[in-house]
Amino acid sequence: MTGANDGADTGADTGADTGADTGTGRAGGGERLRPGTAVTPLRAGLHLRGRRGSVTLEGSTAVPVVWGLLEEPLRSGRLAEFREGLEPGSAARVAVDTLVGQLADHDLLVPGPPAAAGTPDTAVAVDPAVARWIDATAGHPADAAAALATARAEVLARDPAAPPAAAAVRALEACGLPVTRTPDPELPGDRVLLTVRAAGRDRAVAAGLGSATGYVTAPGSAAQARADAGALEARLTAAAGTGEPQSPELTGAFAALLAGAAAHRLLCAAAGLPDPAAEAADPRLIPGIPAVLLADTRPARADHHSWLGPERIDADRRVRLAPPAGLGEALRRITALGEHRCGPLPGPLAGELPQLPVPLATCTLPGPATANAGTPRTLTGGGPRLDLARLELFCRAAELLLGDGEFTVGADPVHARGRALRHAAARRLAATVPDGRTAVDPARWSGHPQLRHWWTTLTDRLAVAARLEVQRAAPRAQAYRAVVRRTPAGPGNGPGPVLGEAVEATPGDAASFAALAAVTAACTAAAGPSAGPPRPSGGAVAPLAAAGARTAAWEDLGWTGGWLADLAGREEAFQNTLHRLSGAGPAALTPASAPEPAGLLRSFGFTVLRTAEETR
Repeated sequence: MTGANDGADTGADTGADTGADTGTGRAGGGERLRPGTAVTPLRAGLHLRGRRGSVTLEGSTAVPVVWGLLEEPLRSGRLAEFREGLEPGSAARVAVDTLVGQLADHDLLVPGPPAAAGTPDTAVAVDPAVARWIDATAGHPADAAAALATARAEVLARDPAAPPAAAAVRALEACGLPVTRTPDPELPGDRVLLTVRAAGRDRAVAAGLGSATGYVTAPGSAAQARADAGALEARLTAAAGTGEPQSPELTGAFAALLAGAAAHRLLCAAAGLPDPAAEAADPRLIPGIPAVLLADTRPARADHHSWLGPERIDADRRVRLAPPAGLGEALRRITALGEHRCGPLPGPLAGELPQLPVPLATCTLPGPATANAGTPRTLTGGGPRLDLARLELFCRAAELLLGDGEFTVGADPVHARGRALRHAAARRLAATVPDGRTAVDPARWSGHPQLRHWWTTLTDRLAVAARLEVQRAAPRAQAYRAVVRRTPAGPGNGPGPVLGEAVEATPGDAASFAALAAVTAACTAAAGPSAGPPRPSGGAVAPLAAAGARTAAWEDLGWTGGWLADLAGREEAFQNTLHRLSGAGPAALTPASAPEPAGLLRSFGFTVLRTAEETR
């Protein structure tokens, strides 16, 4: 019998029957109930819960009766023998098979003998306490026990007798592993490196302090653990700021906490068990990206965070995630990349900014690499919704860090291409002399419900004197540029400054996005100068935002969801139109080779493109 997995495990087949006797003296061996599984009888069923899964079985008063017969064979590992005593096809056999199948589906069965009994290939059994942990956790306890039975650990520290190293040694020895203490003068005083060799493979984790925050790196090679620790300490110290108190010494309970967590992660890696970061099914963690443990003392807290360091030595650190499937997944990745302590990129948040009349987000990014390298800069932007504003602001911040005007960043290839093509079209059209013959009759765009809302907000609520112009990008082309300019103070002063612009497939959409950009500019002016001018990205985000989103029948263009769904249906054709108008060759918008953070963005599934002008 083979059991499916409910998602709590990471790939182990928890229902495979080993069949033969494994040498433990049991007649049949095979499957047994995972140790530590608790059972609660119900009026007409059962509730079973273990470390890795749970299930409720209901529907008949016979279920508790069947369990009363089955529990002892399951706990003792005599399931195969018990099933042989039941007539094939009988009601009892069918009931037992159904119940056992549900247990396997929910990871409550485990194959083989207890880990403490050892295996035919392993003369040395693991520590009994470790064996109980393996039995409750591993998909294949015998394999995990065999890996740990011959494991050898080493703790490296500048001073092997210091509290961090001593706590790590105690944690590993408590698990029954022989431990070697090795001085390493290259390590900082509060950092320890734990390594283990098991089943012919070396694994390592590092633990230490960055400012006042403790950390434990993800398992990897010793070189990767050293690189991760150094980069993480630098990032945590920079995030704490100069006004924070000096780092406390890693002593007492705090040292024991980090040492225990490090030993736990190391033993899981050595035994082939899932990493502890994956067991809690934390929705904040990004599948496929390694996680670090961060711990604080005030308040006492420890949790995992997705993190990739700048030196990606091991193969699992050179991950390239697929583009996010929707806006929600893109925002999860943005949150991980912008985490305030270990996030390598600015995290856009609403902060204390007002959310009316337009949702606003802000983030702080370091100064450009060419000048004022240590000067923080503030970037503020808005959108029809806060989630869209955050995505737009994150992409703009990444572009500024890469080099303004050189690269375009998007959550996926369609989003990045739409942003790049709109920006290129806006620059080209702004450089040409306006032709009165290309102006679009206001009757074609003035009735758009989104335009009416944002234009009324700009001119009435915010009392901004402005005028709006819409022109066709080229004769017979389904592409339009809209520009909102502040009305000059007096006659003869020429055109006023641009407050907002947009390039879209219809004149109404272009006018709406230009008015929205003007409202955003008016609302963000009070927050101080922004680090960089916004780009007319407009509806480029529509396909991502509309993916998987349900819109009600009554959500017309006056509703943001209905508007985005309408835009998404035209985006592919519109991008093709802009591509033809730009005159760029097929290689104009291709993935670009660039320094960090381009590699990190691609690892998280984001798209980085060179602008069309740069690649002609």
